[in-house]
Amino acid sequence: MTGTPQTIVDYLEQLRVALRGADPALIQDALYDAEEHLRAELAEQPGRSEADMLAKVVSSYGAPDEVADIYRSQEIKIQRALRPPPLPKHRSPIGHFFGVAADPRTYGALFYMVLALATGIFYFVWAVTGIAMSLGLAVLIIGIPFIVLFFGSVRVLSLVEGRIVETMLGVRMPRRPTFSTKGMSLWRRIGAMFSDPRTWSTLFYMLLKLPLGIIYFTLTITLLAVSIGFVGAPVMKLAIGMAHLQEGMCTGPDWLCNLNSWVNSWPGSFTVSILGIVLLFATLHLVRGLGYMHGQIAKHLLVAGAMKE
Repeated sequence: MTGTPQTIVDYLEQLRVALRGADPALIQDALYDAEEHLRAELAEQPGRSEADMLAKVVSSYGAPDEVADIYRSQEIKIQRALRPPPLPKHRSPIGHFFGVAADPRTYGALFYMVLALATGIFYFVWAVTGIAMSLGLAVLIIGIPFIVLFFGSVRVLSLVEGRIVETMLGVRMPRRPTFSTKGMSLWRRIGAMFSDPRTWSTLFYMLLKLPLGIIYFTLTITLLAVSIGFVGAPVMKLAIGMAHLQEGMCTGPDWLCNLNSWVNSWPGSFTVSILGIVLLFATLHLVRGLGYMHGQIAKHLLVAGAMKE
């Protein structure tokens, strides 16, 4: 610690230094909480200077290094909650391949891939509409409060997306915005939102989510449908065989309806079924990898300080 801070900015900078090396999401939460608390204390004591207020607060709220230690200890509990149950170690390659089905994060990522299209459409429409209306109303008096509301909604949606990413993908995301607006005038609030790089990276994320959502959704649904269809090949063979008992019941392609084709033989149908099982587990691995990749993208674009790490 470099001495008692004289201003709120000094306190926050000392807290940032004390938390150096911690998860960026943790740093964002800690800085927001500290700034919110300090500005509230300063607002309740309008006759006091920041230095006098901080001298009193340090003894109750804690010095920056003490607050940093508290947040680090809390982060251990959070990381334990996010960590999935441990899987058996020293598994064979085959066990590792099929063990993906026992990982809870696999199903969280699978659901996220399916949900990504809907959230991507919503974020894209919200961002494009908000930007267009902000530019259109900028010349009017109503444009200023609209811009503030729009950027405020972007911050809220950033936190909502963070909760979704953390819950489904297991990536630590912040619970607080990038900065506190308590005690700020309207113009300072607008300036802070415009000057905060996280505002623009969040807007970029909202635009990017649509093409990513289309890719995630298409890959996941297509591969799941194909693999499940392959797994059910023996059942399909049985159904086609029964359909041939009644003339004209099989209306599919010739390679499927022809009882003499290799696919319609029992060895062929079971071989296709085995390939379907392999493809199904490969799809789960792909979904798990896409979930990890997207979690890193979300952290990079939605969390303050993540770009510097």
